Amino acid sequence: MSTYILRRLWQMAPTLLGVILLVFFLFNWVGGDPAYLLAGKMSNPEQIANIRTQLGIDQPYYVQLWIFIKQIVTFDFGNSWSTGEAVSAILKSRLGPSLTVLVPLTLLESVLAIALALSIAFRRGSFSDRAVMIACTIGMSVSILVYIIVGQYVFAFQLGWFPVQGWSNHFVTNLFKYAALPILIALMVSVAPNLRLFRSFILDEVNQDYVRTARAKGVPEWRVKWLHVLRNAAIPIVTHIMSNLPALLIGAFLIERFFSIPGIGREVILAVERSDFPVIKAITVYVAAATMFFNLLTDLLYQALDPRIQLK
Repeated sequence: MSTYILRRLWQMAPTLLGVILLVFFLFNWVGGDPAYLLAGKMSNPEQIANIRTQLGIDQPYYVQLWIFIKQIVTFDFGNSWSTGEAVSAILKSRLGPSLTVLVPLTLLESVLAIALALSIAFRRGSFSDRAVMIACTIGMSVSILVYIIVGQYVFAFQLGWFPVQGWSNHFVTNLFKYAALPILIALMVSVAPNLRLFRSFILDEVNQDYVRTARAKGVPEWRVKWLHVLRNAAIPIVTHIMSNLPALLIGAFLIERFFSIPGIGREVILAVERSDFPVIKAITVYVAAATMFFNLLTDLLYQALDPRIQLK
């Protein structure tokens, strides 16, 4: 396995280099001249030239690319163009609030969707199965904006169970007070599509021969569901869950914006609105690297779930 991991890590190098080149040339050719963006409309050529010198964009492309690579390796992307704050400090301070919301959300939606999918898949065609599928379809048809606005109005404004918005410097307060309603609303939005998807994975397994054999041997039904069926349906489920994990690093844009959570998603929106290229470039590269890492982790989990899978 160590040989496989080393080979995959080695294969990540050219992929990451391709991402770096793509990001670099897109921001340099398509993004326009940042000196004009920073100087504003009331600038003169001398001011623009000074800004270009300060940013290093008056250097040849190969020098700028080398500077960009050093920034990635050293985790030092300089300062934000709009706030002057170090980009590394921005990412460090914004990642915590995003993970406070998204990690519990990912765990809850995965466990709930798997449990419900297992329950209704074994009752395919029954009233409960049809009712849950209809509820999922209705739930998926409603925009997340409706969930957010109605949730804030009912649970926070009318009932007063949660604060409408806010964030503090204390983790426990944030998790159980300020993040509770965003997690609840995001859970209502995300559980329906996951439930439908996981149900389809499980339905592919419930009529297999090994299920009938297990029942014929007198294996308890709960064991058939949670061990035999779930284990064989786990690979596509794990693939789906792991493919969503890199999204933890870019936050939940709308949730963070509406609930004033100072997370990565809200910062990305602000960076795009302000054309803050250093922040956007840093997040883009690190999310790409995280995606490759989680893909490797997914492959390793495949073998842990099914020893018949060989890593080559």
